[in-house]
Amino acid sequence: MKQEAQRVEVGDGVTKEAGRMVELFARIAAAEQPAEDWLEEFRRRYLQCSSADRAAFFSAILHGIEVRKAELQPRLQALMESDESDALAWGERLAGLRQALASPRVKAFHQFANLRGGIQFLLELRSDVLTAQRHGTEDLRLLDQDIANLFNIWFQQGFLFMQQITRDSSFRHILFLKEHDLVHPMANVDEMADRLGEDRLCFALSHLSMPKEIVIFIEVALMKGMSRSMDDIIGAKPEKRPLSELDTAVFYSINNAQNGLGGLGFGKLLIFQVVDLIRNTHPQIETFATLSPVPGFWDRYLKRILSGDDSRYRMKKSMVEGLFSDKARDALLKHYAKQTGEPAEDLCAVLLKVLSGPEWFDDPLYVRHLEKPLTDLVYQNVAKEKSKRGNPLNPVANFHLGNGAMVSRSNVNFGANPTPRGLAESCGVMVNYIYSTPWRRQLRRTVKSLLPWKT
Repeated sequence: MKQEAQRVEVGDGVTKEAGRMVELFARIAAAEQPAEDWLEEFRRRYLQCSSADRAAFFSAILHGIEVRKAELQPRLQALMESDESDALAWGERLAGLRQALASPRVKAFHQFANLRGGIQFLLELRSDVLTAQRHGTEDLRLLDQDIANLFNIWFQQGFLFMQQITRDSSFRHILFLKEHDLVHPMANVDEMADRLGEDRLCFALSHLSMPKEIVIFIEVALMKGMSRSMDDIIGAKPEKRPLSELDTAVFYSINNAQNGLGGLGFGKLLIFQVVDLIRNTHPQIETFATLSPVPGFWDRYLKRILSGDDSRYRMKKSMVEGLFSDKARDALLKHYAKQTGEPAEDLCAVLLKVLSGPEWFDDPLYVRHLEKPLTDLVYQNVAKEKSKRGNPLNPVANFHLGNGAMVSRSNVNFGANPTPRGLAESCGVMVNYIYSTPWRRQLRRTVKSLLPWKT
């Protein structure tokens, strides 16, 4: 049955360009096999339009291009009136209903898979949807699900392949890593030499439809014992040890290189496969762990608590002072008053001022008296604070603990990343998440069930 393009209303004040995009998208959604010219024209118009017009387009197709009740009622009625004992007739009517339930938006998005560069275009489009969701007032979750469900099919059924990036890899790939490492950014591409070698490994997933593009990558350091500081990994070069003496693999940077694939679980799949590969190629490695940042610890957590904005957290402003001994509290207040000439009676107010800049880390007294309380607060943040759904509130903790890793207070490392960024992000603290022996026992079975592609 030929489907008519749905008429979609675009809100007042939106440019004609946004209206043309909506009209063209509706035609693509209604066509069995839309002309390639339509797809090319839509992509061209979309890439040239403003972010405001893109947001208006998202809103319009979310509300205007959908399965309608009138299209389902006849099929539902026919299904309810049919006899289940007639397997053929019952099955045909079920199949017809399933076809009618298919979202016309998904049908339209699916057409771009056959367009050269179409999947990359949809990655950019979903990235725009996520941005509009974060910064706008429109709830675009359903639109995001439309595209995410397609990616879950396209990116998990034999179309992904893993490769190791080495010093012998193409300059294009090495430059890509340099430009997309957002966890521990590099000043220049020469720094990659310290991150690639026989004890410094990097693995990436790519998609067969865009083999030169990296989807996600992870950097791993093979160490003797647990690494508790970034200096052990990419700082001053540590003493070189024979590979046979190295017993720990530390994941220290994992980066989703395609914003449009955020939240789809590829980090978990990559970790599973990398662990399996390292176990096979380096059997002496017994421990798998991370050295992870604590994003948002200062700006979105401790700073708010110290300011009294603590209603969403288990940790309260009134509880912070109890983390300090009387001796430490008095020493901090006296030291601050002596340095600044300001009165110092409220410990939380002093902490708010001291921790707002990186200078405190160069002061031995501050470091001595803040180490234990900050370690306690970071552990509280990653292990105790929960979202409304009961998941760890910190995103990195949620990722690794959700994968089956474990964390204890002894895994919280004070002063592990004293760079300006590390101090601003998490007061210089980092965390080891431990992928335990019981987790590894289940790894091979998990890999076989989740990763059908070959490396």
